[in-house]
Amino acid sequence: MLIGALLRVPAQAVQRRIIKGLNAAGFEDLRVPHMAVLQYPGPDRVRPGALAERAGVSKQAMNQLLRSLESLGYIVRSDVPDEGRGRVIRLTKRGRAAYAKIYDMLSVIEREWSAELGSRRFAQLKEILFRVWESPLAR
Repeated sequence: MLIGALLRVPAQAVQRRIIKGLNAAGFEDLRVPHMAVLQYPGPDRVRPGALAERAGVSKQAMNQLLRSLESLGYIVRSDVPDEGRGRVIRLTKRGRAAYAKIYDMLSVIEREWSAELGSRRFAQLKEILFRVWESPLAR
């Protein structure tokens, strides 16, 4: 199996697990595509264009996701003072609660993966992935 699938399949499994947990916790209107906005490091005080670039989607696709999350009460788009058309995203109270739940669920997932792989191997996996994250390979 090639590296793309080896990275994609676990990432997709984590996202599906997060959405299932969010839905069970009362955030039943969130779907997997919303993770493009809610993924680390989160959308708070970030410009829509930067979110689109981070998620690897078009600005139009990102704006559609932002409209959806705004209508559901998770975010608001605010003008940037002294910047004419500049806008940033801000999490609402509901958005911050969902983001906190994501963090909690990721902590549980990490404990489960550590138990499955063994703590030493899981720590090595995280170390290697962090090195890739920090390297030009991830840009």
